[in-house]
Amino acid sequence: MSAAVSNSRATDRTTPGQPNLAALSAEKRRVALGSMAAAMVMTLLKLGAGLLSGSLGVLSDAAHSALDLLGAAFTYFSVHVSDKPADEDHTYGHGKIENLSAFSEAGLMAVSCGWIVWEAVTRIASGATHLQHSIWPVLVLLASIAVDFWRSRRLRAVALRTGSPALATDAFHFASDIWSTLAVLGGLAASWLGARFQIAGLHYADPVAAILVSLLILRMAVRLGHEAVGALLDEIPKETRRQLVREVERVEGVLAVERARVRRAGAGYFVDLTLALPRRSTFEHTGKVVAVATAAAERALPAADVVVHAVPRESRAESIFDRIRAVAARNNVSIHDLSIQSRRGRLRVELHVEIDENRTLSEAHSFVTVLEAEMLRDVPEIDAVLTHIESEPATIEQPDETAVEDRRIEQALTEAAAAIPQIVDVHAVAVGRTRDRIAVTCHCTLPDDLAMRRVHEAITALEDRFKLACPEVYRVTIHPEPVTDNSR
Repeated sequence: MSAAVSNSRATDRTTPGQPNLAALSAEKRRVALGSMAAAMVMTLLKLGAGLLSGSLGVLSDAAHSALDLLGAAFTYFSVHVSDKPADEDHTYGHGKIENLSAFSEAGLMAVSCGWIVWEAVTRIASGATHLQHSIWPVLVLLASIAVDFWRSRRLRAVALRTGSPALATDAFHFASDIWSTLAVLGGLAASWLGARFQIAGLHYADPVAAILVSLLILRMAVRLGHEAVGALLDEIPKETRRQLVREVERVEGVLAVERARVRRAGAGYFVDLTLALPRRSTFEHTGKVVAVATAAAERALPAADVVVHAVPRESRAESIFDRIRAVAARNNVSIHDLSIQSRRGRLRVELHVEIDENRTLSEAHSFVTVLEAEMLRDVPEIDAVLTHIESEPATIEQPDETAVEDRRIEQALTEAAAAIPQIVDVHAVAVGRTRDRIAVTCHCTLPDDLAMRRVHEAITALEDRFKLACPEVYRVTIHPEPVTDNSR
């Protein structure tokens, strides 16, 4: 027995207590577009200020802003594509495009670091460090700090709401830009002080500041690149998986989590679980346990796409009776009246097996022979199996409605019940005839605290006595019920 359930979320579907996913997608695109526009303006302003002053620090910051612009364009494109639903070519959706965008942006940042460091070292070596001091570069850099502060906060807020790695990368990027811009301002200030007061060595402050900016960019690029590569290679934090497994293992009916695989694509997660469930569970019960386990996985990883595979396993608490029933369930056959006798230290099993009434005796006997051999193999404690074959009805009977009551048969049933002390009464007696067969049904009242073994004995005794009195009756169906239920 196995079962699988998949929980997929479309981008335009809303569940109670969750924000509209389409609205979140639109907000992601809107904030990415705003970031791209801000990056374009700041790149042009810094480029103009750098060319006006000749400051390598300002030009390096302009190059940084140009990369910001390119990264923002990547981000806008990625958040636009990532929310598209899965298709035949991308069965897991398009979320990985955000991780790819973050990796590309980190690569561009690393390349810019190399160019800035090379240019700074060249200027220091050649002594070409003269600057044209002006207030305009300072104003541009101050404006850049204000813009970066504003958009980093906005991007971070949206990234937290949507779980977008591309927006989170941009937010981190722009927050770190503030520090790099402050380093450039420090270089300009030191260079101005050196020129103003003829302080030797301070004329190198601008290229040194450019190198510091590059190191900041490189540090950030390495960190972002590592995170992006980890996501592209389906790396997730160990604690994330452990939390998921702990949550699912708490579900009643789950014996163990045999496998838990998690991968991230953009803002979403894909979870593939293999759960061990008791092998005696019915398919319907297995489906309920799988549904509860899916909900538990979604609590650990909200908005995850969860697939659960259920595999039957032997539980430690299984008895010999349970294992015999498990063999029957595995062969999709019903059994009843299962009993085990111990004779001189050897166990003998007796049971009734229901076989499709349309099968021949030869077919039924062959099937039962294989079933008995499987029971002996799976339950080595037993030495013999004796099977009573019964027919399992495969047709719907049409009783003769004109013979609903038969007073003689009903009276015989009442007299048989009166002879059994445990039985309080019989009622709701119905007699039906199908072709030449008579079938009787009734309700039988017994004490509330009577053990089921004694209930079965009393009903069997009633059936035996009744059939002695009315041998023409083909089938008797007796429904037991407690006194308290019958008294309402």
